[in-house]
Amino acid sequence: MQRSHQEADPSVRHAVVIGGGIAGLAAAHRLVATGLRVTLLEATARLGGKLMTGEVAGVQVDLGAESMLARRPEAVDLAGAVGLAGRLQPPATATASLWTRDALRPMPKGHVMGVPGDPAALGGVLSPEGLARIAEERELTPTPVGDDVAVGAYVADRLGREVVDRLVEPLLGGVYAGDAYRISMRAAVPQLFEAVKEGGPLLDAVRRIQERAAARQQTGPVFQGIEGGIGTLPDAVADAVRGGGAILTETPVLGLTRTDAGWAVRTDTGVITADAVVLATPAWSASALLAAESPAASAELAGVEYASMALVTLAFRRSDIEPYEALRGRSGFLVPPVDGRTIKASTFSSNKWQWVADAAPDLFVLRTSVGRYGEEDHLHREDGELVAVSLRDLRAATGLAARPVDSEVTRWIGGLPQYPVGHHTRIARIRDEVAKLPALRVCGAVYDGVGIPACIASAQRAADEIMKEIIATPTLVQGTGSEAGQ
Repeated sequence: MQRSHQEADPSVRHAVVIGGGIAGLAAAHRLVATGLRVTLLEATARLGGKLMTGEVAGVQVDLGAESMLARRPEAVDLAGAVGLAGRLQPPATATASLWTRDALRPMPKGHVMGVPGDPAALGGVLSPEGLARIAEERELTPTPVGDDVAVGAYVADRLGREVVDRLVEPLLGGVYAGDAYRISMRAAVPQLFEAVKEGGPLLDAVRRIQERAAARQQTGPVFQGIEGGIGTLPDAVADAVRGGGAILTETPVLGLTRTDAGWAVRTDTGVITADAVVLATPAWSASALLAAESPAASAELAGVEYASMALVTLAFRRSDIEPYEALRGRSGFLVPPVDGRTIKASTFSSNKWQWVADAAPDLFVLRTSVGRYGEEDHLHREDGELVAVSLRDLRAATGLAARPVDSEVTRWIGGLPQYPVGHHTRIARIRDEVAKLPALRVCGAVYDGVGIPACIASAQRAADEIMKEIIATPTLVQGTGSEAGQ
């Protein structure tokens, strides 16, 4: 078990963060910075959650998330705060493709999560019938969105199913591993939801979004990676947390109880008492821990569904892939589910990330992803089978017939929370119920977005609310200490 200790000052209030993914680490980092004594508890032996590096053919690569949105500040700022600013790298190429209708086709530009603003950019991706259907939109009566609407259902109603099946599904599915016809527009694509509520054709709503983005004159890369992998971020944050807090791995939390002194956090080694608690765990875990103290929040969290997926990382000799033109210059491709392929995407890591190419100049590393909500049978296959089906689809898409020198299969079971219609109201109800508990907050991918910046923002919000409550409530017992891990 990994532990970090510091002398307990009884005059300093103590916060416990449950969950060592990037949200929990970000919450602990924020709380430590305010001067609280912090203990972070992680059930497994590893920190970082869905951010993880590993080796393939001796090369360190990401085996989870590989990039973070840079147009939001939270992730980039956190990386800078923990000493990684000099290792931030944008993609070396962002030339992505769609593998659709049996060909690799350039990803159309000028869209919002696959919803186009200019149909002229969709030639080759949509059929003539699909393009003609888009042209009919201005003649249609308005489609109400109400309090929320499924992205796929709304876009199909306005522009036809081809736009959803060939564009929205692969892009939205790449983020949520979900079904576009179920995913909430308000929760997953809020800028589109707000633009649509203004009225008028959907094409015009997309153009308004693009015009507003241009008016903001944002510069710099849209996405950033980190030299050595995004998976190095959690350890850097953890090192910073240890400067003023304790981190206990392999310490599952078995129960959470309110006491006159604050909170009692029961682990398999004892009870830790705290003035405040941040729950940064998946919904099912938070549901179990809140069952006794907030049955209503627990029931809502129990209803959150998750999708599972697998990543297949492959390393080839660079000399073996040189004949394949389709592998040159591209960052990878997305696959519309309607085409019936097994893989849903492939990233050409050695093209996309200069640090991967520099670390292994004689190798070419790529990865595929398999699995989405409701289609998880593939995840039960043996590793060798997943490698084989990935190679089969790669050959069909790019002609690649070379054999890899190494491979690694990483399964993310229950990795991505689903955001169905009404998700935002579910989250509001959860937060309303949790707010009734003294000095306890929740954060993570289930609440405000699955991306790294969104998870960090959720964590910082939770930490800030904890601090605000502690400052405003001087009657909270100070220095409740800890009988375990201190």
